[in-house]
Amino acid sequence: MKSKIKKKDTVLVISGRDKGKKAEILKVYPETGRALVSKINVCTKHVKPTQAEPGGRRDKEMPINLAKLMLVCPKCEVAIRPKIDRLATGEKVRVCRKCSEVIL
Repeated sequence: MKSKIKKKDTVLVISGRDKGKKAEILKVYPETGRALVSKINVCTKHVKPTQAEPGGRRDKEMPINLAKLMLVCPKCEVAIRPKIDRLATGEKVRVCRKCSEVIL
C-alpha cells in the first residue's frame, strides 16, 4: 500500500484509544499498511528474567493502522491530507492543502 506518511513525520491519531494525540513516526510498514508511532498504541509485554536483566512487565509500542493517522503540517500545525505536486525538475513532493507549504 502506497503511503503519504513517512518516517519522522508528525501525525495526529484520529480514531481509537489514543485519539487526539500527536506523535512522531518511528517506522512505516508499507506491506501491511501500518506504522510504529512513539508513545501510541502502547501494550504491556511480560518478559522472562535472564542473567542480564530481571523479568517483569515492559511497555512496548505496537504498530497502528495508517488509516487512523493524519499528517500534521509543520508550518500551520493542522492535520491534513497532503496533495502530491511535481516540481520543475520533475520531482514529486507533498504539499499542504491549507498553506501550500512543501512538506519534506
